[in-house]
Amino acid sequence: MAYRIGIDLGGTKIESAVLDLGNNILFRERIPTQSHLGSNHILNQITNIYKMATESINNEAHSLGVATPGSISKKTQLLRNSNTLCLNNLPLKISIEEKLGKKIAIENDANCFTLAEATLGVGKAYSCVFGVIMGTGCGGGFVFNKKLRTGPQHISGEWGHSTINVYGPDCYCKKKGCIETYISGSGLEKIINSDLKIKISSADFLSKDNFNEQEQLVLNKFYRYFGIALSNIINVIDPDVIIIGGGLSNHDELYSIGKREVYKNIFSNEPSTPIIKNGLGDSAGVIGAAIIGI
Repeated sequence: MAYRIGIDLGGTKIESAVLDLGNNILFRERIPTQSHLGSNHILNQITNIYKMATESINNEAHSLGVATPGSISKKTQLLRNSNTLCLNNLPLKISIEEKLGKKIAIENDANCFTLAEATLGVGKAYSCVFGVIMGTGCGGGFVFNKKLRTGPQHISGEWGHSTINVYGPDCYCKKKGCIETYISGSGLEKIINSDLKIKISSADFLSKDNFNEQEQLVLNKFYRYFGIALSNIINVIDPDVIIIGGGLSNHDELYSIGKREVYKNIFSNEPSTPIIKNGLGDSAGVIGAAIIGI
C-alpha cells in the first residue's frame, strides 16, 4: 500500500495524518474529541476525521493504525486504563472497525509516541529508547531496536501508575500516590489548587517568570518527584535515552533542574542518561499510529 493513515485519539483532540512510503506527511487534521458527549460521539468523530483522511488520497488503498490512551485487554477485548473514562470497558477496537468498515491496528498512545521518536525522531540513533508522556496523564513506552516492547500484560512503559507515595493522592486507577498524581498536567493542577488555592493550568504555571515562596515550594516538589520517577526507570532499564513528550515537555527546566534531580537518584556515581525533548512535537502519536497500521 502506498499510503498509511494514523489516527490519534486524545482526551481533547482527535488527530489524523496520512503518510506516504517515505514517511512524508501528506495530510494532517485535528478535531475536538468532546468526550463529555460520550463514546458514541467519539466514534462519530473518528469516522469524520477518517473520511477526511481517505478523501485526501482519493480513497486509495491504505493501512490504518489508531493510538489511544490505555490498552486493549487480550482476554476481554475491552479498553482499560484510559484516562478518557467513557471509553473504558468498551470493545473499542471492534467498535471502530465496525464503524469504519476496515481492520485496524490499535496501540497505546505513549507506545506510538515512542515508536515514532525511535524510528523517525530524536531517538533514531539509539537502540534502547524509553519514551515519556507528560500531558493530561503520564504514559510511557519502551522501544528496543526499533520494535515496541509491550509485554505479556500489555503494560510495558506504564510508568505513570507506579506508586511513589503509598499515602499520596487518590488516582483514578484506584491506587494512591501514582506518579501521574504528582507530575502530569492534571496532577500538578490539583496540587496547585490544593496548596496555593488558585486556578491555573499546569502549563501556564510552569511558564511563569517569577514564583513567590509558596509557588516555589510547589515547583520544587514537582522537580523532586520528576527526579524520583525517572530515576526509578533508569535504575531498572538503564535505557540509552529518555525522550519526553506531552504538553509539559515544553518546560525547559525539566532538562536542567529536572535532570539534576533525576541524576541525584540514579544508582551510579557517573549518571549520564540523556533526557531530551521530543523532535516530532505533538504529532509523534499520530505518526506512530500510522507506522503500526495494517
